[in-house]
Order: sequence, then C-alpha cells, then structure tokens
Amino acid sequence: MIGAILEYQFLQNAVCAGILASIVCGIIGVIIVEKKLVMMSGGIAHTAYGGVGLGYLAGFEPIAGAFLFSVAAAVGIGLINRKGGGHSDVVIALFWSLGMALGILFIALMSGYPPDLSSYLFGSILAVTKADLYLMLCLTLIVILVITSLYNYWKAYLFDEEFAAIIGLKKTFMQYLLLVLVAMTVVVLIRVVGIILVLALLTAPAAITSLITPSLKNRMLYAILFGIIFCMVGLWFSYTLNIASGAAIVILAVICYLFSYIVNTFGKRFKRKSKLQQAGNF
Repeated sequence: MIGAILEYQFLQNAVCAGILASIVCGIIGVIIVEKKLVMMSGGIAHTAYGGVGLGYLAGFEPIAGAFLFSVAAAVGIGLINRKGGGHSDVVIALFWSLGMALGILFIALMSGYPPDLSSYLFGSILAVTKADLYLMLCLTLIVILVITSLYNYWKAYLFDEEFAAIIGLKKTFMQYLLLVLVAMTVVVLIRVVGIILVLALLTAPAAITSLITPSLKNRMLYAILFGIIFCMVGLWFSYTLNIASGAAIVILAVICYLFSYIVNTFGKRFKRKSKLQQAGNF
C-alpha cells in the first residue's frame, strides 16, 4: 500500500484528503457532539445535495453549489430555530428533505443522460482531484483559524455559560458561526464519505474521545488522530478489497465507537462494583 501511495497520484490525493477531513472532523465534531447539534449538522449536510444538483444543471462546479447550499441552510436553520422556539426538529427535517428534493429536481431538469452522483452521496476518496484538495485545504485552514483564535470563547460557550455571560460572549453569534463552520466541514467531507455518511465520520471520532478525556483540547487532538486512523485504514480496505471507500471508513468508525462504548460501559460497572465491595468490607 505504501509503495502504491508513492507511485500513484490518486492515492496521494486520497491520503491528503483523509488527513484534511480528519482535522475538521476532529475540531468541529467535538463541538457539535458537546452541544448536541448532530441532527442539525445532518440537516445541513443533506441540504448540500440541492447545491450539487444545481451545479450540474447550471454548469458550474457541484462542490461550489454544495458549499452555497450548506451555508444557506446553516444560516436558515439557525435563524428559524432561534425565532421558532422548540420546533428545531421540524425545521431540520424540512431543510433535510428540501435539499434532497431540490437535488433530484435539478438533475431531472438536465438534458441528456443524468450524471452519476454516487460519489457525492456515498463518497469516493480515491477520486479526489487536486482542485478538490485545494478547496478542502482552504476550508480546513479557515476552520483551524476560527477555532484557535477564539478558543477560549469556544470553551466558555461549551462548558461555562456563567463565564460566557461575564465576558459578554454573544451566544447567538457563536451559534451562527458554528453552523457556518459545520457547513464548511460538510463540504470537506463530501468527497471523502459523501453526503449520506457525513454524520458518522463527523461524530464517531468525537464521541469516542468524549469517553476518554473531558479536556476540550485533548478531545480535539484525539478525534483528529482517530479520524486519520479511520480514513487511512478505510482507504486501505477500499483499495485492497475494491469496495466503496466512504462505506469502508464509516463502518470502521462506527464499529470502533460501539466497541469503545461497550468497553467504557463495562468499565464503569466494574468500578462501581469494586467500590461497593470495598464499602461492604468496611
């Protein structure tokens, strides 16, 4: 596999894409898991399908259309959720459905044979191009810059609402900013695991690290590491077994999370029993 990476450009692109995707997943995934915004992120991701369809219909780059639709959905979901009270699940479901429906409609309006959209739906890390990498790199750098420059504010936003109020942190601004960052992350992930499988790679590494450490910084770093491992091992399975890359990465990530969850659950039960036994001895 290492020899093939050195020999073939498409494998080098795939490795770079996996690393970039893991970085944004590790950073943004931890935040959305902590804030319980996983389903909202799913709504943003699926809305991107409308942008892909519009890109093919209008003749511009589909990934650019996905970016525009994702950002518009992020702002729209955030605005309606803020004004509409407790109907966030309805708003997310409607945006989710609308994006997929628009994508299907735009593709149906095209003349000639419809394009194969499976790589956008399920990912194809082996088909990542240099242009895709440049876009992914730009979006990844933006995400890193925003998170690192406002790191203390993110900590306050996530864990200490009292401190956030004292320092005058505007939670509405932070929420909108987070949703836009989620939209950028979705675009980075589309070529790796696809729109349908985005949620798994976005949440699995972050969920695993939440079982390991309470530190925000460590959770992000560990999530990046886990993401890279999932992408590289999934890429190896995809290349050697000739199976869908996105599916291989996601299946591996989900299996590892389930294993971690089971181990963590039994570990807690064992510690609880040990403490009860020690208390009984006294």
